[in-house]
Amino acid sequence: MNRAEKNEQTKYRLAEAVKECMKHSPAEEITVKEIVSQCGVTRQTFYRHFRDRSDLINWYFDRLLEESFREMGTGDTVYDGLVRKFEYIRKEQVFFRAAFSSDEQNNLKEHDFQRIVAFYKDLILRKTGMPADNEITELLEMYCSASIWKTVDWVIRGMEKSERELASVMVNAMPAKLEALFEKLNLLK
Repeated sequence: MNRAEKNEQTKYRLAEAVKECMKHSPAEEITVKEIVSQCGVTRQTFYRHFRDRSDLINWYFDRLLEESFREMGTGDTVYDGLVRKFEYIRKEQVFFRAAFSSDEQNNLKEHDFQRIVAFYKDLILRKTGMPADNEITELLEMYCSASIWKTVDWVIRGMEKSERELASVMVNAMPAKLEALFEKLNLLK
């Protein structure tokens, strides 16, 4: 195993340790000491990879977002993609619930928002060969903002709706012009 692979493996071990800590404590109360104790590494090892606990949480959140967007991208329709994304979030619910519940981690919601808007804009570009115009971009931003809020609410309230129910709510809430564009691009059921 080369150095880069070993560093990545260590980062994931630290992420698993913080996830374990999140089962018992809010994210903002978890200390680096608790993380390294859970992981079985030294503080020096931790600080070789991350500036602080928030840096670790943000790094892991980004990995999870990448994976959830990969899952979303495998769907044939917006609905299918959302279902896959929510299934992935459910698998990682301990982390997402703790991260979304923490006021300290509000930037995670903003990061998710930026990623989902970029995902849809890229999808439109790939399907049409042209970037989204200003009106579609604004509609995407409003739609994605509401989608993030609803996703966070779903996670924090215990994921009572199924992934399919939540995806249906989100597809049904799509602004008419955005819905018409996605329909034209064969992205809706």
